[in-house]
Amino acid sequence: MDAERKKTLEKTTLTVRKDIVRMIGVAKAGHLVSSLSVVDILVYLYWEKMRIRPEQPLWTDRDRLVLSKGHGCAALYAVLANRGFFDRDELWNYRRLGSMLQGHPEYPRTPGVDAPSGSLGMGLGIAGGMALALRLDSKNARVFAILGDGELQEGSVWESAMTASHWRLGNLVAIVDLNGVQMEGSVSKIKGIDPVASKFGAFGWTTLKCDGHEMESIEKAINDAISNDRTPTVILAVTKPGKGVTIAEKIKRRPAEPLGRYSMEEALGELENMSEDYSKETEGDEPYEKYP
Repeated sequence: MDAERKKTLEKTTLTVRKDIVRMIGVAKAGHLVSSLSVVDILVYLYWEKMRIRPEQPLWTDRDRLVLSKGHGCAALYAVLANRGFFDRDELWNYRRLGSMLQGHPEYPRTPGVDAPSGSLGMGLGIAGGMALALRLDSKNARVFAILGDGELQEGSVWESAMTASHWRLGNLVAIVDLNGVQMEGSVSKIKGIDPVASKFGAFGWTTLKCDGHEMESIEKAINDAISNDRTPTVILAVTKPGKGVTIAEKIKRRPAEPLGRYSMEEALGELENMSEDYSKETEGDEPYEKYP
C-alpha cells in the first residue's frame, strides 16, 4: 500500500469516527466503544476492496457485508453515508423513532445494509447462507461477516462455522473484532473464547491474523483471504476498544454508555486535531477517488 493511499484512508477513518461520536452524542444512546473498534476494517473494505454500487445498493453482483455485531452499527451507518449510500444528514436521525437508522441494522430499510443483525451469534449463519446462495447462482460475489469476540460464546456461531466448512464456502470471509470487551466487562473473564484460531482451524477454516487498526496489515489479511477459494477464511483482527478516542479507550465496563456532553466535545476536539495534522501532511494531494 503506497503512502498516499494509506494517509487518505486514515483521514477517512477520522471523519467516520467524528460522525460516530456525534451520532451517539445526539441520540444519547449507542455502543460507542464497539463502533470505534471496527472503523478501520469497515473503511478498508468499503473504499478499497468490496465491489459495490452506492447508487444501486441492491445490485445483484455486489459483495455483501453482514455486521453480526449489530450493536456497532453506528460505524456501519457512518461508513455507508460517507461512501454515498444515503445523505450524510441522515446520521443525525440515528435511533430516532421512524428513522431508517435504528439501534441495530435493518434490511431493506437502510440502503447499503445487507442483513438485519443484533441478535448475537446469528450473523455468521446468515452470511454462510448468502455465500452458498451466491455460489448456486454462479455469482462471483463474496460475503464478509464481522463478528464481535464476545459473540463467539454463542453455540450458533460454531454450528455455522461447521456448515460453512462442510460446503467449502471459499467466498465467505469472517472477521472477528478482537477488542476484548463485552457488555459487562472483559471477554476473557466472563467466558474465555481462546484458542480461537485453533477452534476455527479444527472446523476446517483457514485462519489469519491482523492488526485491526493498521491499513497495511488489514490489506494483507483481506488479500490473503480472498485468494483462497477452497475453504472459508476467518481473520482474527486484534483491536482496541474505543480506538481513536482517549476517553472511550479508558472505558472498561458498560461500553454501551454514551459520552456526556463535555466528554463528547473533548472527543471531537481530539479527532479534529488529528484531522488537521493529516491535512497539513497531505496538503496539495489530489482528492481520493478510487472506488472498486
